[in-house]
Amino acid sequence: MAAGDQVAATADPIRHVIVLALENRSFDHMLGACQAVKNDIDGIPPGAPPRSNSFDGNSHNQEPGAARILVEDPRHETPHVLVQLGADLGGAPNGGFVKDYAGAYPILVPAARGEVMRYHALDTLPALHALAKSFTVCDRWFASVPGPTWTNRLFLMSGTALGRVNMPGGLLDLNLHWYDQPSVFDRLNEAGRDWAVYHGDTPLSLLLTRQWEPQNLARYRPMGRFFADAAAHGRPDLATGRTADFPAFAFIEPAYLDPGANDDHPSHDVLAGEALIASVYNAIRGNERLWNESLLVVLFDEHGGFYDHVSPPPALPPDHHQEEYTFDRLGVRVPALLVSPYAPNSVIHDEMDHTSLLKYLIDKWGLGPLGDRTAQAKTFRGALLAKARGSDDTPAAIAAVPQGMAPVSPPPRQPLNDHQTALVALSHVLESMADEDSAVIAARSRQVLTGPQSKIDVAVDRVEAFLSRGAAMALKKV
Repeated sequence: MAAGDQVAATADPIRHVIVLALENRSFDHMLGACQAVKNDIDGIPPGAPPRSNSFDGNSHNQEPGAARILVEDPRHETPHVLVQLGADLGGAPNGGFVKDYAGAYPILVPAARGEVMRYHALDTLPALHALAKSFTVCDRWFASVPGPTWTNRLFLMSGTALGRVNMPGGLLDLNLHWYDQPSVFDRLNEAGRDWAVYHGDTPLSLLLTRQWEPQNLARYRPMGRFFADAAAHGRPDLATGRTADFPAFAFIEPAYLDPGANDDHPSHDVLAGEALIASVYNAIRGNERLWNESLLVVLFDEHGGFYDHVSPPPALPPDHHQEEYTFDRLGVRVPALLVSPYAPNSVIHDEMDHTSLLKYLIDKWGLGPLGDRTAQAKTFRGALLAKARGSDDTPAAIAAVPQGMAPVSPPPRQPLNDHQTALVALSHVLESMADEDSAVIAARSRQVLTGPQSKIDVAVDRVEAFLSRGAAMALKKV
């Protein structure tokens, strides 16, 4: 359905917006199979001739059987995405996915090159597919940029990447990666709205330099606090006598680093991401008061190099910054779900990207502006119901693992992927501002040389120290 005006003239019952932003998966790859049970979805039509990509004399069909863990991570930097979209082929759009994957991994046998065309069959993603069957699917939600994680997450949080699409390959160059633009967190502060970032290990929202202020760092909470805060909402605090209130805006960042990563990055078990989705939904759904006041938005930052059949449309650049890209085209289509008692079991076909979420929040709470792209973005507000669905019309809980699904052994320890390397670089910058003992910093510098896992351990240690220092400084100012 097109987004109507069902709630435009009514009081808004949604007091809490919770965003769970996962990693690197396309719409067809994750939700395409749901067209079999929700035929309004523009996904993979059951029984239709399969779509395909051709390369080196072989045709690779879109077919089920996507791997739970994919060590050979498809490329998703801007030059690679433009190849995937067919920019240099002169033929059918979105015809270069296999070509790009084969070019990135020339040792792959021809059959393995088709992995980027495969999708997860219906119900093999038990949490995501259960939510898609019961709530609102946005099947024209695109990544904001045909590029990697950092630039798309910056758009999700602020509506711009200040002209940058490239992630650091080693040490972070602050002259290039200095993101001091206002973000949704700043606008919420200005409006007096409570917010929190719940994180797994190394929150990427710390890319935004304004987040380094102590009063903002004090709003960062480990993921365990999410479940405690969700359970406590609406209940009296025995220590203070006050009624606990969940934040108006909650931004959930998964764990990006091994072991325990649950971000849905291809080199991690996709069922770990399913477990995170299920646990978040179940925590909200398990508190009736919180459930009846909340909207959960589940989405993915970018497509991760996996095939999708819809060609991304042109886009309005967010500002004058075009240092590394023109920002005049959206990225590949990504999964996006609206989960709430006010989200009908339906499909929204309106064209949206990550700035649509920002526009929704700006309109909802009267927040300040966040760039030209956000100002003109379409939103899903009109598609939400004015009256909540009955409790028997939404799942009381969802499972994380399909019945009979056997665990898989993790692959041997691999070198860090581009995103993880960039997170280590970010942690080094944060360490430089934490005013820590020089002996501690020296010990970390030695440890980081001993292997991939040591780099991860050091990055987590650096970030935890930075957040602790900021929270302590905020308490001193109270």
